[in-house]
Amino acid sequence: MRVVMFGYQTWGHRTLQALLESAHDVALVVTHPQSDHAYEKIWSDSVAGLATAHGVPVVLASRPDDDLLLTLKEVQPDLIVANNWRTWIPPEFITLPRHGILNVHDSLLPAYAGFSPLIWALINGEREVGVTAHMMNDELDAGDIVVQRAVPVGPADTATDLFHRTVDLIAPIVAESLDLIASGRTDWTPQDRSKASFFHKRSIEDSSIDWTWPAEDIERLVRAQSDPYPNAFTHYKGERVRILKASVSKGIYGGTPGRVFIREGEGVVIVAGAEARRGRSHGLVIERVRTEDGTDLPAGDLFRTMGGYLTARP
Repeated sequence: MRVVMFGYQTWGHRTLQALLESAHDVALVVTHPQSDHAYEKIWSDSVAGLATAHGVPVVLASRPDDDLLLTLKEVQPDLIVANNWRTWIPPEFITLPRHGILNVHDSLLPAYAGFSPLIWALINGEREVGVTAHMMNDELDAGDIVVQRAVPVGPADTATDLFHRTVDLIAPIVAESLDLIASGRTDWTPQDRSKASFFHKRSIEDSSIDWTWPAEDIERLVRAQSDPYPNAFTHYKGERVRILKASVSKGIYGGTPGRVFIREGEGVVIVAGAEARRGRSHGLVIERVRTEDGTDLPAGDLFRTMGGYLTARP
């Protein structure tokens, strides 16, 4: 088959690598220009660089437009393969290749369509995550499923762990999907739209800790915002503090959410949970922090005296 690839960052890079290693002809690569967005500067292997190194023509585009459509009509692809393409693709692009567009998405669709699915899934305590290859239609991440693979989420896993585990699924999923499509198969599995969920792009504000959340939820937020992602943060004495490592307290601690309360084990307990005043909630044990100047240190070195509050604003 004659294939065009739409993709960006490491997800697109892995997809292009799989296409280049296949028996199919990669005729064109379309990718986004570099971005300064915090979440787009990480996992940023260059799709354009890989394509150029293999002599594949590259088009840089923020979104599909009329000029790109004309270029695709000249290329005449049998299939477009997309991964981490960040903008809406109009129907005239979807219907142009005779096999349509195969989109590769890092969630177990129909759940977690949209953006940053691994982070959202970890925050929400999902027991597994994965990668889905589906045939694109005019609704975002809603097309029939071609191949889907899952991996378990462990109790100490970070979003970084899940990224590495799922990105390794891309190549075999792309290879299997290409074989199925080339064989003439079209009996794909429709998504159950009653189970669909759609999530927005994450921004720095989404990493701000809400101390009325249960400690279990905050602990997952800390793991979801693991390096190199922007870390979960709070404010202490007017300064932003990033939380690098935390756990749920063994004890039950009552009071006002956000209170710097007591030492436990290797860390300092912060009162957490909307029902904390009733004395029914575990706290969050902060174990390691990063200050605004980039210094990493044990929480006890920052919270030297108990008392005071961690807040959402300085």
